[in-house]
Amino acid sequence: MIPKKIHYCWVGGSPIPEKNMKCIESWKRFCPDYEIIEWNESNYDFSKNRYMKEAYEAGKWGFVPDYARLDIIYNHGGIYLDTDVELIKPLDELLYNNAYCGFENIQLVNLGLGFGGIAGFSLFKKMRDSYNDISFINQDGSLNLVPSPFLQTDFLTNYGLKKNGGFQVIEGLSVYPVEYFAPLSLSTRQLVKTENTYSIHWFDGSWLDKAQRESSDVYESLYRQALINESEISKNTLTITRGEYFVRL
Repeated sequence: MIPKKIHYCWVGGSPIPEKNMKCIESWKRFCPDYEIIEWNESNYDFSKNRYMKEAYEAGKWGFVPDYARLDIIYNHGGIYLDTDVELIKPLDELLYNNAYCGFENIQLVNLGLGFGGIAGFSLFKKMRDSYNDISFINQDGSLNLVPSPFLQTDFLTNYGLKKNGGFQVIEGLSVYPVEYFAPLSLSTRQLVKTENTYSIHWFDGSWLDKAQRESSDVYESLYRQALINESEISKNTLTITRGEYFVRL
């Protein structure tokens, strides 16, 4: 059974914004008996993996947790939430999984929506260790800004993930449909909650640069940046057009 712990990362030393604090307050409201643990420079070594270290040194805070959260859940067990995830009901029923995560849309799995597992869950170790073969700094000095959902989906596809948005179990990992953790459309901003919805991911886009985030078209920027960097992944990662991405969210 997954332990009653909620983990999150906050790095860089800046105060947590009010909008993110409101999300954290929702965790306390719906999971009052859970231990909530912040991981930062004082209690976690962000230099233990090359990809993570390079992202940290580049000040790309949105990429730093990609390795750390897998490492934390593998070693400690519990649930990881990005700080832009708002809970709308208790997570207790999910604790009966050995591990779980969810689809962001019909083709992409996103651990940032919230995921969890028992300590020592082997697939999370394998996914964590896959980052040992990735550099955040490309050979030409540019940054590897491939968003983590593309990497996670590519990894899970190798273990049998079907990119159809449906519930499935892979190597003991329960993968839930979009409505469970991603009821907010990235493109239309339409929020469609169901009785199955546990949380809302508000798509903070912390991995975008300042200009992109200040753009009135921030959600187009999220998608555009993903496709720009998709070529860095195996050509078999995704075959999805711009229109399909937005329609399927």
